[in-house]
Amino acid sequence: MLFLHNISFGFPAGNLLFNSINLTMLTHSKSALVGSNGTGKSTLLKILANEIEPLAGNVNIHGNIFYVPQMFGNFNDLTVAECLKIDKKLDALQKITHGEVDEIYFETLNDDWEIEERCQNALQYWKLEDLDLNQTLESLSGGQKTKVFLAGIQINQPEIILLDEPTNHLDLEGRNLLYDFIEKTNSTVVIVSHDRTLLNLVDTIFELSNQGISTYGGNYDFYAEQKEIENEALQNDIHSKERALKKAKEKERETLERKQKLDARGKGKQEKSGVARIMMNTLRNNAEKNSSKLKSVHAEKINDISGDLRDLRSSVRNADQMKVNFNDSNLHSGKILISVEEINFKYHEENLWKENLNLEIRSGDRISIKGSNGSGKTTLIKLLLGDLKPSVGTISKSEFQTIYIDQEYSLIDRNATVYEFAEQFNDNAMPEAEVKTLLSRFLFGKETWDKIGDVLSGGEHLRLLLCGLSISNKAPDMIILDEPTNNLDLQNVEILTNSIKDYHGTLLVISHDEVFLEQIGVDKEIVLQ
Repeated sequence: MLFLHNISFGFPAGNLLFNSINLTMLTHSKSALVGSNGTGKSTLLKILANEIEPLAGNVNIHGNIFYVPQMFGNFNDLTVAECLKIDKKLDALQKITHGEVDEIYFETLNDDWEIEERCQNALQYWKLEDLDLNQTLESLSGGQKTKVFLAGIQINQPEIILLDEPTNHLDLEGRNLLYDFIEKTNSTVVIVSHDRTLLNLVDTIFELSNQGISTYGGNYDFYAEQKEIENEALQNDIHSKERALKKAKEKERETLERKQKLDARGKGKQEKSGVARIMMNTLRNNAEKNSSKLKSVHAEKINDISGDLRDLRSSVRNADQMKVNFNDSNLHSGKILISVEEINFKYHEENLWKENLNLEIRSGDRISIKGSNGSGKTTLIKLLLGDLKPSVGTISKSEFQTIYIDQEYSLIDRNATVYEFAEQFNDNAMPEAEVKTLLSRFLFGKETWDKIGDVLSGGEHLRLLLCGLSISNKAPDMIILDEPTNNLDLQNVEILTNSIKDYHGTLLVISHDEVFLEQIGVDKEIVLQ
């Protein structure tokens, strides 16, 4: 069982990331932490893993833990065995089998005579059979590093598994192995991820926000349905408050107009009846006081309703506020844009693909490019863009406009400010006020306009790029996406999905996210081997 009581955490000289968090995860349960980037999901997972200490509160954990981090930079100089904390056991076993009988080796091994067999089985499961446990982590690819730590789960046999974005660098085969493992394991599992297939394997969703933690007893699909219901109720509350505000303002206006008419009529009668001037002044002052009091009563009511309305509107999901209004491509559907005949590409004098590639890409196609890590998906994109030349074969292209969005969002000028980058898309001389209004709609408030691109997060890069496309209001003929959902939280994945769904040009996508591919309407695939 994992139990957090009144956990608070914040960075030096900064605001609290979260305050007085309470959380209970039952033994053998499978849970996920979700929430927008910056809410502290990975930080909370590190607190559970005892990697960092909270500022306040108590952490009670029953069971041994294995933690799979999102970033591996701190481990690059370590061997695979050292990363998995099995180096001393393996060394002790080797010494014992070579006849050394020092008591320290037996204490270190702790009767774990099957450690080598578990290592072999785990590495075989994750397709790492050729891996040397003594090689450094730095020598491995991102996907291999992730698989090493996932193999560590089976080797160390923990009671509690903590996973931070475990599918980020995994190809489809690796993801399927992880899904199968999570389904079958009897350990307590806590996951931070934007992979909706993985999130549908859990039985509880914990949503972390600046209001605290909300619990949803079900998988991600159930959570999404509940959030939709909550959002519909929120929209109804907003409409109700808007009507109440309008009615309150009308009531204020009508009441004041009626009061002014009555005051004017009373003043006329008093003048005709010859009321003394001093009495007239007293009556006028009383009338003004009554009017002021009346205004104050209505103003207080209007302010209360306006405050409630602001609070409700601030709770509206950001994904519902951002939409790119693409114009349709000018190219007629079905026009051949790219024709590829018998191409291949050589790395170190060896062909990248077993067989030469032949394919056609037509206007309006929505195609996914699939293959395992190292199969040449990004290389094919670079060949189609003309950044690389094929070693053999030909690529014929017609005239069309393309935008290539890679997982690093390289289109973003890292030295330009947020506002300067937005202006680069302002082909139609949109007034500055309108550009800034659009930036605000994509969650770039005034305080961010002078930030340079280099300090923005992956989600901010995505939103800024989508904002730029919205400013230009001119759809490219082809959009190419290379692992676009990597490093995005669920909110930003939803923003990207909604934008691409409404795009009617040609689409090429490299992605291992099957849910994303389905939702954006991909209906063709190129499989590389």
